[in-house]
Amino acid sequence: MPGFKYNHYVPEWYQKNFISPDSTDGSYFYLRLRPEGFRDSKGRLHYAKPLKKWHPSRCFAEDDLYTTRFSGLESRDIERLFFGAIDTKGKDAVDHFINYQYPDWRGEPIGDLLQYMTTQRMRTKKGLVWLSEQINSNDTNEILRRMVELKNVFDAIWTECVWQLVDAADSDTKFIVSDHPITIYNRQLGPRQPTWCKGFRDPDIRMVGSHTVFPLNLNKALILTNLSWVRNPYQSSKNLRPNPGFYRNTVFDFHRLHLNRKLSELEVKQLNFIIKSRAYMFIASGKEEWLYPERDISKSDWNIFGNGILCMPDPRSMNYGGEIFGSSGAGTKWAVDSYGRRPNDPLFSKDDLPTDLSKSPLYRFKGEFARRFGPTRRGVTLEIGELGSEQDTDTMHEYHLSLQGKKQYH
Repeated sequence: MPGFKYNHYVPEWYQKNFISPDSTDGSYFYLRLRPEGFRDSKGRLHYAKPLKKWHPSRCFAEDDLYTTRFSGLESRDIERLFFGAIDTKGKDAVDHFINYQYPDWRGEPIGDLLQYMTTQRMRTKKGLVWLSEQINSNDTNEILRRMVELKNVFDAIWTECVWQLVDAADSDTKFIVSDHPITIYNRQLGPRQPTWCKGFRDPDIRMVGSHTVFPLNLNKALILTNLSWVRNPYQSSKNLRPNPGFYRNTVFDFHRLHLNRKLSELEVKQLNFIIKSRAYMFIASGKEEWLYPERDISKSDWNIFGNGILCMPDPRSMNYGGEIFGSSGAGTKWAVDSYGRRPNDPLFSKDDLPTDLSKSPLYRFKGEFARRFGPTRRGVTLEIGELGSEQDTDTMHEYHLSLQGKKQYH
């Protein structure tokens, strides 16, 4: 099976989403982040040029990355069968959200996207080293076996997030792509934080303040934010979210899908800086200048990108509660709360609300957004079965301003 020996850990179809429309040969700029050294015949050390202009067929790939070996025999079934099916559905799901139009209530693209994102996070060079540490094994066969086994491990956590589709159409700078496209950003854990961010490590997605940033193409990106962080962004971002277990059945709530947020050029550069900072070895982009966001962005501002709310959805459409009730075809009734807890859980539907809701963290956060952005909301979401307004009424705006507390989110 020679065609499955050269393994792309970032699929070609996904890479092509980041090629500039101006490209005449389908190539883009590919940057090695750390120099590659080699010695000549006289023992002198030289460094290869870090920047190439290559076609995606040559980028983010390595021989035999997913080849398993047993008793001297090689198998490439993981590339041929496992990734083949996931990538096919994943491409359709990515295209679905790039072109998402309300109303579209289909659940299949969500499930396909989640499975693709989970495997994409583990199949990279960085992801495989991370997985090796998690299972305490350096055996390639075992690492690959567990990668296949864990293909749905992050589904429940990401399903219960607030989903935000952001748009860079108004920015001259567009999104870059890295060798680890599922990027985790936690404002309290800088890019060189030794425990959580050094080398192959990423902040735990179950930490309330860990955002998952997934660029979809040059102009679109998906940002997933833990609901408990939107409801209380004044807590430590390193706290674990409620109900942090991985393997659970849960339900996607379309009321948490935020649309139509337009990014400024500075915001796009800040997101590109995060993507580059969390990359392992390589990044690529449609234009050379997009590869260097550090020319305008500093890591010392890591915790205050976007005035501290770069990845945050507008909270003015968010509320407490959010229980979902249903029944199966056999008549069995079920219920799940906003954190995936079932009625037999003693914490079901309990959010520790203050007696006076106007003094709750979420309501204070709504007031802060009203003060910062005026009556125009930063994106819209589904409200009681229809798409909400981008503009607060005068009465609603005054109400939100009245919720502004003394403690700021910085």
